[in-house]
Amino acid sequence: MPSSRTTTLPQHPRATHPGLVPEPTLLLSSPAEAWISRYQKQLVRSISPQFLEEIICHLRRLDLLTAEEAGRVQEASSLPEKVRAVVDVLAGKGSYASQCLQTFIETTNSQLYLHITVYGRQRTGGAGQGALRPRGSAAFKTPLDFSNTVVCTDPKKEIQVDNLITNIIRGNLLQEASVWVTSRPTAASQIPGGLVDRMTEIRGFGAAEMKEFLDQMFLDNRDLSSQVLHHIKANRSLHIMCTVPSFCRISGSSIGYYLKTSTDQSQEMTAAPKTLSEIYSYYFKMALSSDWPEKQRETLRIEQAVNNSKKILGSLGRLAFYGLLKRKYVFYEQDMKTYGIDLSLLQSSLCSRLLLKEEVQSSTAYYFSHLTIQEFLAAIYYYTAAKRAIFDLFTENGMSWPKLGFLNHFKSAVQRSLQAEDGQLDIFVRFLSGLLSPQVNKLLSGWLLAKDEHNSFRSQAISFLQGCLNTDYVISSRTVNTVHCLQEIQHMEIAKSVEEAMKNESLAGMLTPVNCSVLAYLLQVSDVCVEETNLSNCLTYNVCKSLLPQLLFCHNLRLDNNQFKDNVMELLGSVLSVKDCQIQKLSLAENQISNKGAKALARSLMVNRSLMVLDLVPDPVPSRALLTVSFLLTSPLLQKNSIGAQGAKKIAEALKRNCRAARGRGMAVLQSNSISSAGVAALTAALCSNKGLINLNLRENSISKEGGPAIARALRTNNTLRRLDLAANLLYDEGGKAIALAMKENRALTSLHLQWNFIQANAAMALAQALKSNSSLASLDLQENAIGDEGMAALSAALKVNTTLADLHLQVASIGAAGAQALAEALMVNKSLQILDLRGNSIGVAGAKAMANALKVNRSLRRLNLQENSLGMDGAICIATALKGNHGLTYVNLQGNRIGQSGAKMISDAIRTNAPDCIVEV
Repeated sequence: MPSSRTTTLPQHPRATHPGLVPEPTLLLSSPAEAWISRYQKQLVRSISPQFLEEIICHLRRLDLLTAEEAGRVQEASSLPEKVRAVVDVLAGKGSYASQCLQTFIETTNSQLYLHITVYGRQRTGGAGQGALRPRGSAAFKTPLDFSNTVVCTDPKKEIQVDNLITNIIRGNLLQEASVWVTSRPTAASQIPGGLVDRMTEIRGFGAAEMKEFLDQMFLDNRDLSSQVLHHIKANRSLHIMCTVPSFCRISGSSIGYYLKTSTDQSQEMTAAPKTLSEIYSYYFKMALSSDWPEKQRETLRIEQAVNNSKKILGSLGRLAFYGLLKRKYVFYEQDMKTYGIDLSLLQSSLCSRLLLKEEVQSSTAYYFSHLTIQEFLAAIYYYTAAKRAIFDLFTENGMSWPKLGFLNHFKSAVQRSLQAEDGQLDIFVRFLSGLLSPQVNKLLSGWLLAKDEHNSFRSQAISFLQGCLNTDYVISSRTVNTVHCLQEIQHMEIAKSVEEAMKNESLAGMLTPVNCSVLAYLLQVSDVCVEETNLSNCLTYNVCKSLLPQLLFCHNLRLDNNQFKDNVMELLGSVLSVKDCQIQKLSLAENQISNKGAKALARSLMVNRSLMVLDLVPDPVPSRALLTVSFLLTSPLLQKNSIGAQGAKKIAEALKRNCRAARGRGMAVLQSNSISSAGVAALTAALCSNKGLINLNLRENSISKEGGPAIARALRTNNTLRRLDLAANLLYDEGGKAIALAMKENRALTSLHLQWNFIQANAAMALAQALKSNSSLASLDLQENAIGDEGMAALSAALKVNTTLADLHLQVASIGAAGAQALAEALMVNKSLQILDLRGNSIGVAGAKAMANALKVNRSLRRLNLQENSLGMDGAICIATALKGNHGLTYVNLQGNRIGQSGAKMISDAIRTNAPDCIVEV
């Protein structure tokens, strides 16, 4: 940043609201000396022992910490005390010391720095700048409108928060300030480019960060931290939400409280909190019982504390509810008085746990510690007030039609949430529904709820929520939230049946509008969808269209055999074009895609940054359109599509401009496409410049000996291709020799398949020469090529010096006893070969004896196949006897050697005795 000073426009809890897109947080300039004191509490909570040592060493090098001061730090009794000692020392040394610590943390551990500054609890700012102190820019929920900004250049003038922010970003206010936006990409896209000095994408916790965060929460009880993490990971929906740090804190506190206060017997009867309502019920129960982290127990008895707290929570609930309706998240003393809140009670320990306050010039501002706290309190208020309210609770001061009974008020709340386009009431109605669940009622009975209150309305509420899902295949985030409400109310019968159908691949015919809404919910939270989302043979155009927002986040998506046509390809193209698309593998096999549909996919792949594998086999896609699509991917699968030489040339053009080049994970399967030598020449020319393809399958493509030199040229220059499959072509010795010569220079290829290419001894000898100097090839397949004993002898000589080849496949290669004897000599010195397949040759008894002698010495070989080699009983016994001294082999195949049943038993017994860990097939 241009300035060395940083502070934050305070961040409202909505910025980390689970399931919603956070708004940008803007970091503006202010005095650096305030940083260390502003974030003292976060520093104490967040710094690990290892990182503290790094900080101390850094400060010692800068002479900001003397040996005596470092000694006092180490003498502190606990980690928090040690960090606090460092902070106290630096705070007394002026702005330079504070700035050095800030810079060191920011540059060496950016994730921790953002955790301290963005998710920190204490926010203060420079005086005289008219700064508001809501927690984050979500306090201005209206969209940022840069085209119609009301210009303001007076920093003392009072204006709306959205206008304040747009004027700051435009440079009309605080012109010397630098703007640093920390945000999710969706929220940041509201801001025109060129107006921001620095942009940082805020990511949620990864696995390591989540574990470290919980370890810090339960610093004195690592076992409890591990148990909490185990509970979180066991619930995918909860695990996803806990990637948000603030929600992870609340969930961790609740689950930790549950584990500490419940006995083993009660844990068997009561499941750990999983739904939002259960988590927040435990959270509030923890607050009311005064069992709170870093807090001493109240001196009042719990019963008395609860009675005193009910009045406070009732008033705070009313404030929370009407604040939510008015999009008001920051409250002042006048607001408190309006809702009958005694200001003296705000100093109580309970209020300090739920409300945060900041001094803003001449007044005091209050806000709930997280927006979900406000929403839960609002739901509690609405739940309890609905039983006696005569008029609509949503119209605080206006006239409305009478609404009698809890059920009518419940329906009103759900309907209003469905009508709210921005999801303002989504979490509120989830909590309201959850309060009807038996588990939550049991938790809060006698605390915040009356026992079994409104229990008779539960089934009617469930029926009403299910009725809201009959949307005629129009699924929005509101309808998905309705399924969340059913989960909160603990009615998941429909979800379980749909999930079971997904697991059994039996969704066909089940997808009614209600089940589609449930499926949209499951795509977000079900464990069934983690590895693969299989929606084959069950979707129609309308259903697919309704599920598009959810399909966006599936990593491995199968849509096979759905009879999809071009109109669905256009829908999928729109999904693949979205910046946040996470689809990595997409299967569209057995659909009805034409040239038009393939072009729609191709257009999307020009901008897509996630898809690596697209399976269109065996769709009847015209080859030209298919090629346009496929080679915009890292892994196109195009086997058996009659591409031909002309199609191969188009593929080559795409390979040259493949935007995935830097990934190094590309795969191209072009098996059985009659590419011929002309097509392979174009492809290999492209390989000279392509840096993304690592796996190329050109099996069964009629590539003649003229194609060998073209392939060789590519192998000499390409340094990224790892696997090349040329099996079942027509290379002959001439083509094989050309490739062998190139392998002398190639240092990238690890696997080469030349099966069934009419290769003979000359090409085998050339490959042997290459193996003597090649240090990358690990697998060589020459099966069904008549290399004979001469070729085998040459390869054996190479194996004596080669140290990288691990797999050698020589099935049906016309190898006799002489070739086996040469190979046996090589095995006595070779230390790299692990798999050797000699099936279908004729090494005979003499060859078996030679191999047996080698096996007594060799220690690297793991798998040996001597099937159908005319070994006879004598040869097989030689191999079995040799295994007595060989403890490396794990598999031997001696089938088809005319051993006979009695001989097979004898050999099996011998191998079982000599090598009990080796599997033998006789």
